[in-house]
Amino acid sequence: MSVAAFFKVVLVAMSLGLDVFAVSVGVGMRGMPVAVKWRIGIAFTTAEVTMTLLGVGLGKLAGELLGEVAGYIGFAALIGVGIYMVIESLRETEAGGFDLSRGWGLLLGALSISLDSLGIGFSILYIGVPLAVSLSCIAVVAAASTALGLTLGRVLGSRAEESAATWGGIILIATGLVFAVLKLFFAEL
Repeated sequence: MSVAAFFKVVLVAMSLGLDVFAVSVGVGMRGMPVAVKWRIGIAFTTAEVTMTLLGVGLGKLAGELLGEVAGYIGFAALIGVGIYMVIESLRETEAGGFDLSRGWGLLLGALSISLDSLGIGFSILYIGVPLAVSLSCIAVVAAASTALGLTLGRVLGSRAEESAATWGGIILIATGLVFAVLKLFFAEL
């Protein structure tokens, strides 16, 4: 594994982490006990890794069926997820009584923030990094992003929540475009 490939995975993990951070800031604005923060962190991290694995399975199947084109489809998925993240972050949403700290609210929240990981998983095999390293990096960044967002939620407020999701989407779009261009011209991805 090259250093460049490792940095590609770190970039992808950080863009996913910004989305997790954004949701965690929103949840953390209410303040909560440490045990609840742990529960949320475990749920968010588990969802990110699980959805990435599901995406890997789908990506591998697509790779077997479509060959070289599958890599480009995966990169297009990154771009699509990034566009979706930007659009969603620009919409005003009102959570109302939706409790992301426990029960169904936590499950649905974890699944909703990990949908982008499904798209990431689809393309992560084409980056050139062992899957275990990719998943470990995604897990560490997701856990750190959750912890940081929950801890700083009260201080940062809704402004950081909105901008983090927007920047996460922008980074995914740029990452997908760069990876596609690199694959096209250098065929290393």
